[in-house]
Amino acid sequence: MHQDKIKELVERRKSARNGGGQKRIDAQHAKGKMTARERLALLLDEGSFEEFDMFVQHRCTNFGMEKSRFDGDGVVTGMGTIDGRQVYVFAQDFTVNGGSMSETMAAKICKVMDLSVRNGVPFIGINDSGGARIQEGINSLAGFGEIFERNILASGVVPQISGIFGPCAGGAVYSPALTDFTIMVKDTSYMFLTGPGVVKTVTGEEVTQEELGGATVHATKSGVAHFSAENEKEALMTIRKLVSFLPSNNLEQAPFIPTTDPAGRYDDALNTIIPESPNKPYDMYQVIGSIVDDGGFLEVHKNWAKNIIVGFAHMNGRSVGIVANQPKILAGVLDINASRKAARFVRFCDAFNIPIVTLVDVPGFLCGTQQEYGGIISHGAKLLYAYGEATVPKVTVTLRKSYGGAHITMSCKQLRGDINYAWPSANIAVMGAEGAVEILYSKEINAIEDPAERTARYEEKKQEYNDLFCNPYNAASYGYIDDIIEPRNTRFRVIRALEQLAGKKQENPWKKHDNLPL
Repeated sequence: MHQDKIKELVERRKSARNGGGQKRIDAQHAKGKMTARERLALLLDEGSFEEFDMFVQHRCTNFGMEKSRFDGDGVVTGMGTIDGRQVYVFAQDFTVNGGSMSETMAAKICKVMDLSVRNGVPFIGINDSGGARIQEGINSLAGFGEIFERNILASGVVPQISGIFGPCAGGAVYSPALTDFTIMVKDTSYMFLTGPGVVKTVTGEEVTQEELGGATVHATKSGVAHFSAENEKEALMTIRKLVSFLPSNNLEQAPFIPTTDPAGRYDDALNTIIPESPNKPYDMYQVIGSIVDDGGFLEVHKNWAKNIIVGFAHMNGRSVGIVANQPKILAGVLDINASRKAARFVRFCDAFNIPIVTLVDVPGFLCGTQQEYGGIISHGAKLLYAYGEATVPKVTVTLRKSYGGAHITMSCKQLRGDINYAWPSANIAVMGAEGAVEILYSKEINAIEDPAERTARYEEKKQEYNDLFCNPYNAASYGYIDDIIEPRNTRFRVIRALEQLAGKKQENPWKKHDNLPL
């Protein structure tokens, strides 16, 4: 009798691991998609997965649902490790009822979310679902609500990562939107609130699923996706790499990654990277690659708001968040999307004790009716706010331009930048010389009748302004810049600054929560 019970257990486990059956597994593979368990096997260290609630079944009796029950009920949940570090996970199983959200599926997901927060461990969800299980009505919606509330309460406590590996529509999109990072897969995943059919009915607009909410759309146009992968394996490896930069919770530091890259390494190429002409671009990626460990950089939002660069790197083995203006795109100007992108990243780093290194070359905020009508004032204030409230170590290096309100926003001394360096090529001022001369001397210069004399006077005043303000020494004379450094020495100086700030302790005034300009 005892052996029969063991045999029954083995058989039920085997059946549960088979999801909706081989026919549906084959259909999943035919779409170029893995099953839930195949995904977890790639994501987690081999042999580390500990599954929970394998035998949970739905309790719905509407529309003949009692005749179709599967162990696990369309989601695989449990615990595993990534590079030996514990994570909690769920992976929706599209082979069972299209991975649709049931009351019991939500309860399974909520259980691992609760364990994640209680034990201070990252939480990773892999979404592949047809949405709410319509047969369960309001109970399915209540399940979504329970998950959302946990996403909200876990925010800033443990890292939350969402993988979109298939459909994710309607209310289901809000859980990924509430998490810290979202990874999508090209051609096989999509996210939207209402599908193409509803869009056509309501607006008359004809659009495909991919055009409406595919990985490329959300990685380039909306900014909803932080990463876009060519295939599922690449997406899973991206999640593994991302976790390596992050602490397990908000009370810990990110893991130390030993490096053979010398902290004192010079790079003479940085001494000549800034062009003679202030209007000529250069590539900020070269600067980032030069100063971080082994040139390694995991960029976030790579294809959205490309005028600013954000991402993770290691410096002397320690995890840092990099924020850098990109002179090659829109001259590195701050606009609505760049401000939103950088603000969210800075706030994440601050929540999880990751120091922020800011590389500045910013001519100002983007002007024009489109930006003003879109609320550039409020959106720009988000980035200003994020830097100002951050209490993690903040090291700023101004490479070239740092003008006006954008100068203040990019982690200046007055926003509690801890160590602020500048290269000799830095121009730190209210504005560039051309604009300043127009405002200060236009009446005087325009009154000169001789064109040659007028031009000479303009150039003279421009040079006068440049000598006074368009250099790092004026700011340094007030202590707003801590030191002017040789570009080739940037890696060493930043690492040394981070090391002296390693024990930094700073607290903001007590409050229930802030009211940042959303």
